[in-house]
Amino acid sequence: MSTRRHSGTRKAINTIALNFLVVMGFVFCSQAGISTASDRSYVVIHRQGDFGCHTFRIPGIVKTKSGTLLAVYDMRYESRRDLQGHIDIGFSRSTDGGKTWESPRPIMDMGEFGGLPQDQNGCSDPNILIDTATGEILVSALWAHGKPGTHQWVGKGSEPGHDPALSSQFMFVRSQDDGLTWSDPENWTSRLKNPEWFLFAPAPGNGITLANGILVIPTQGRDATGTPFSNLTWSGDHGKTWTVSSPARSNTTESAVVELSDGSLMLNSRDNRNRQDKSETNGRAVSVTSDLGTHWTVHNSDHGALPEPVCMGSLISHRLSDDRSVLFFSNPHHKTQRKNMTVQMSLDDGATWAKQILLDEDGGAYSSLVMVDDSTLGILYESSRADLIFQTIQLKEFGL
Repeated sequence: MSTRRHSGTRKAINTIALNFLVVMGFVFCSQAGISTASDRSYVVIHRQGDFGCHTFRIPGIVKTKSGTLLAVYDMRYESRRDLQGHIDIGFSRSTDGGKTWESPRPIMDMGEFGGLPQDQNGCSDPNILIDTATGEILVSALWAHGKPGTHQWVGKGSEPGHDPALSSQFMFVRSQDDGLTWSDPENWTSRLKNPEWFLFAPAPGNGITLANGILVIPTQGRDATGTPFSNLTWSGDHGKTWTVSSPARSNTTESAVVELSDGSLMLNSRDNRNRQDKSETNGRAVSVTSDLGTHWTVHNSDHGALPEPVCMGSLISHRLSDDRSVLFFSNPHHKTQRKNMTVQMSLDDGATWAKQILLDEDGGAYSSLVMVDDSTLGILYESSRADLIFQTIQLKEFGL
């Protein structure tokens, strides 16, 4: 496992090693309400300790124009803890629909930048986005420089300003060849972060390309008072420049975004208020915008429709062959614990969530959804069985 900082403008794969293990696990029948366990196969992407890495966390997944599945995640070399620590953004490809995966390799590694050790130059929380017009792949993540023993969401773990010695940094890497090679990291902090804010970062998971070609990344931060917020960052010129929206909500963080059938955008957010709220109003914060985040309204499914234990969730949309639009949402379907990893379906732009498929009763935390093909949904998630596993669900299991 390389722990060196990337050099040069592109870095090619010399050899491709396939790492996969298919294990018989659990399957869940698609019926109204949460389904029951049976036999479903799954693919172990990474186990704790694989490839000299203590823990793999924070998955994101997309499918390229050629049909390749691309996975990103944290490679946490020394412990499970968040930043600050020795963490790179790792990457794997699958060219057979998720049955086998290439061995992990770092695509964002800040090495010993500034003369500080690797464990003071960690990168974390990747978001992956495909520009469907050009095929370019963009991975954004957060880089922390210095500040050992701190956390970017707490106190002075990240501070106002743009200086890497004070503030965590908003970074990009790009690929134009289906993920075979990647650019060196680009630092966008000074162009995106309000200098009064304590933090501005990508939200882990995936971004989207809208029907009109605009690229959208769910983002998050801490404002001038240190209060968390969720919002969007978008580009109308294929990622050459980016615009940061107004916050959708306060005291929210990791979000997922989809384009609804009327062209508006839905932002589905982790809400810190759910740490205390275990009542019927526990649930994801759901906001909608029709102007790329200049103005926001609260969706009718807000707080109550989608329970959460305060954890990241994934949300994607898909157009069915009969032209209906379907939303899929995944998260640990529980108010107090990260367990009951569940995928839910909505046929009315998220107003109701009628069908649920339970994947992991004993665990499940961060997840990322992808359409493997027109009839198959894929999910990459943190499981009770391994750090990261990949499973597929046929749409017919949802009655589609």
